[in-house]
Amino acid sequence: MAGRNRLTFRIRMLLILLGTCWLLAGAFMVFQYHREKQYKTDMMDARLQMHNARLLDDLRRGEPIADIVARISQPADSLRITLIASDGRVIYDSRTPSLSSNHNNRPEVQDARRLGHGYAIGRVSEGSDVSYFYSALLGDDGTVIRSAAPYTHSLYEFLAVDRTFIGIMLALTLAISVLGLLATRGITVSIRRLSLFAERAGKGEQIYSEYAFPHDELGSIAANIVRLYAQRDQQHRSALRLEQDKARLKKQLTNNINHELKTPVASILLSLDLLDDHPDISPEKKRELLDRIRQNAQRLSDLLKDVATITRMEDGSGMINRSDVDLTALIGKIVEEAQPRTSMRIITEVPPLTVSGDRHLLASIFQNLIDNAIAYSGATELHITADSDGNFRLWDNGKGIPAEHLPHIFERFYRVDDGRSRTTGGTGLGLSIVRNAVAVHGGTITATSTTGLHFAFTLPVASATH
Repeated sequence: MAGRNRLTFRIRMLLILLGTCWLLAGAFMVFQYHREKQYKTDMMDARLQMHNARLLDDLRRGEPIADIVARISQPADSLRITLIASDGRVIYDSRTPSLSSNHNNRPEVQDARRLGHGYAIGRVSEGSDVSYFYSALLGDDGTVIRSAAPYTHSLYEFLAVDRTFIGIMLALTLAISVLGLLATRGITVSIRRLSLFAERAGKGEQIYSEYAFPHDELGSIAANIVRLYAQRDQQHRSALRLEQDKARLKKQLTNNINHELKTPVASILLSLDLLDDHPDISPEKKRELLDRIRQNAQRLSDLLKDVATITRMEDGSGMINRSDVDLTALIGKIVEEAQPRTSMRIITEVPPLTVSGDRHLLASIFQNLIDNAIAYSGATELHITADSDGNFRLWDNGKGIPAEHLPHIFERFYRVDDGRSRTTGGTGLGLSIVRNAVAVHGGTITATSTTGLHFAFTLPVASATH
């Protein structure tokens, strides 16, 4: 296997392409060489056959062969003329008169007797040691007239294949080879980069879609493959991070809940132990212990309710029950219920608005923000305003919070003043519920603190209520 893969794909592809190209070019040149040589040979034979036919015509009229040859002008004087009898004897030869061997075994003579005419190329004459081009023609009485042109430089050049054609074919083949080299380069660039991408993907490395591929069909396909994989990889990594975040938050939530449960549970158990160990306790002390049990039980109830709300929102916005909610009336009802619990004046300036969402979660937004202001702001006024596009502002004239705490106030169980928060009975989940409830409805919320604490958030308005 190692020996097979020593050559890269590009080299193998290039060798196959060049081999095919040169093989086709070589086959075509060989074919053309034989074709052109045959054409020129046929032309030479045709010329000599015309000469032979004239000689036969003169012989038929009874003129002696020697007289015929003697009066023929150029180029006939450069030819060797031979008259061969039917039994193969040489009747006449213009170059070697004493030649007496049987000529019926000569290829051109055999072809002439069989086909009527024949030729032979480049055979050396036995009598003169000169190479000739022989062309023979059969006469009426079985004699054969043969003309032989000596292989001079001019005849050799005439019968030779045109070298210009060979040069052109070689140049075309070379040009095709260069084009093949350029074509394979683009293909192999795409394949090499796809191979690198596959190697990185196999190692689990992060894949980016900014891979540069040649601007051709294969490059486009390769780029789309990488882009689609990068998108899937990014989605997978995002989903994995989301799952990891959810697991971390759930673990954190569980730990925080366990921590938050300890104080009220311990207080309840302590109060119960005191009541059990001191049955003769005074009515005032007994009522105090019962109030403490009730308050801590309520705190546990609130904590469980808030945890259930956050868990519900983490299950996704598809789990909430959406309906058209008259937000103006909802805010008015929450303010009406909250006002008796505080001396702080709550002022609302909200136009008639209808929001498509979950009534319980929408109520939790304003309920928690108002409760937070009542419990921690120390303000005398709380303002709730909105415009017709669903942009809400809620601010108080209290003392606000230090700037370093602002980035963390929406985190679960985060407390600016841990001791004071536990005294007021808060669960530490109120503002986290607010942020998640706003996000579930497609909005965002921010907090600033200058004179008092200022919240700004958006909710998707379905319509204005008239």
